[in-house]
Amino acid sequence: MREIVFDTETTGLDPAAGHRIVELGCVELEDHCPTGKAYHAYLNPERDVPPETTKVHGLTNDFLADKPRFAEVCDEFLSFIGDAPLVIHNAAFDMRFVNAELAKLGRPPLDAARAIDTIEIAKVKLPGARYSLDELCKRFAIDLSVREKHGALLDAELTAKVYLELIGGRQQRLSLAPADREEITADAATGPVCLRSHKLSSRLSAEEKAAHDSFVAKQLGDDAIWKRY
Repeated sequence: MREIVFDTETTGLDPAAGHRIVELGCVELEDHCPTGKAYHAYLNPERDVPPETTKVHGLTNDFLADKPRFAEVCDEFLSFIGDAPLVIHNAAFDMRFVNAELAKLGRPPLDAARAIDTIEIAKVKLPGARYSLDELCKRFAIDLSVREKHGALLDAELTAKVYLELIGGRQQRLSLAPADREEITADAATGPVCLRSHKLSSRLSAEEKAAHDSFVAKQLGDDAIWKRY
């Protein structure tokens, strides 16, 4: 299952007031594991960046002046996210901004049903907790030392870590059935796997084994479950 963890930085809080995206950050998950693939772009918002907003993310008018406009990266961005679910911290905010940018280009909006909001998951899993990204990172002992300011790619990476903690970590299944052994071996690169090439030698003496077999025969007969295999 492919998912994209996604974040934006903007010039303000409301696209209806003319605010625009200045940074996009996405990281890819496959079966709830980071793949290392990411998409990142700084954007020229075609307007000024208010000083109070620069204090949040550190992006200035001068820095963004020569960056591409959203229209120039739109196809690249949409190609990266594809049709995958979008994992977002406070999804309504980022979806509103992206859809405002798409509307300016006459492009269809992203479906709100694609969004997985980590705040909403946290409200269910951690009732009464504080739900800011910083607070959730602290709760799960996720390192915040590199986060001096907000950044779309950094915050997407942190959101991915919080998301994996909220849903119970990366391990999605543990199957020891013989039919799965070939698949487990093929996936060995994703984690430690222990499949022995030979059986371990028995620690039972001949007398102990004979006593055990006699006990089973008397107590359980042919109904012993291990006699069925």
